[in-house]
Amino acid sequence: MKIQWKGVFPAVTTQIREDLSIDLAATQKMVDGLIRDGVHGIIALGTVGENNSLEHEEKLRVLAAVTEVAGGRVPVLTGVSEYDTRRAIRYAEAAERAGADGLMLLPPMVYVPAQHELVAHFRGVARRTRLPIMLYNNPPAYRTEINAEVLEALREEANIVAVKESAPDTRRFTDLRNAFGERFVLFAGLDDVALEALYLGATGWVSGLTNAFPKESVALVAAIERGDHAKALEIYRWFMPLLHLDADHDLVQAIKLAEQVMGRGSERVLPPRYPLVGARRAEVIAMVERAAATRPSIAIAAAA
Repeated sequence: MKIQWKGVFPAVTTQIREDLSIDLAATQKMVDGLIRDGVHGIIALGTVGENNSLEHEEKLRVLAAVTEVAGGRVPVLTGVSEYDTRRAIRYAEAAERAGADGLMLLPPMVYVPAQHELVAHFRGVARRTRLPIMLYNNPPAYRTEINAEVLEALREEANIVAVKESAPDTRRFTDLRNAFGERFVLFAGLDDVALEALYLGATGWVSGLTNAFPKESVALVAAIERGDHAKALEIYRWFMPLLHLDADHDLVQAIKLAEQVMGRGSERVLPPRYPLVGARRAEVIAMVERAAATRPSIAIAAAA
């Protein structure tokens, strides 16, 4: 499926049973609900999908289940988040065979590569797949920056087409646009600067909190696209307390708890993560319930 690189692409959760096995049916139900609510693409097995807590075979089962339920309605990208280049290539090749429409490629996990090593990692994966690739830049989380020099070195890799930008400094969007023009499609990757990113040149949004409030997320992007800036700002201000959760270290647990409160999934996670407890759990529940009680009806109507 050809990817239209725009709109809302939730980084979806992987649903877990009480015995910590993967609940493929629940994962499919959650993904189907998001698609029915209007999202434009799916990111399976990103950070929110607990990629690095899953075995290779488990990842492929999840990916197959997601692509099956998507059924060509929207494109499905999968995270490629591995310790080294060999493992990344192995998974990328398997994901292509499993029916993924594209890859979201991360730097190597744990090891912090030098610039030439990072280029070689991305190039090594890109040259072993025909799938289009979105690179994922998140220096606070992965201690590695995909800077302009890295992107310049990758300019000729035709299937590296997009960058998910999760650096909190939104000046990056302008700098990258000035440096590369339309060569790389830019996506907002950090929920609580999404509006700024979309105004500064991002054409889409890889979102975590969309898992709990998909209609509002779609409505926010739709308002920007039609030039209704007052509506976009209204939705964004309503959404912001929850969007801040995406920048916290416990974002996976918080997003899955938000899903559960909204009746869209379970808060169960895989170790080493555990569900939120105590004051933090109560805080997140209160935030979600407050958002649900005050959700902007204009956003829901716009997304319907």
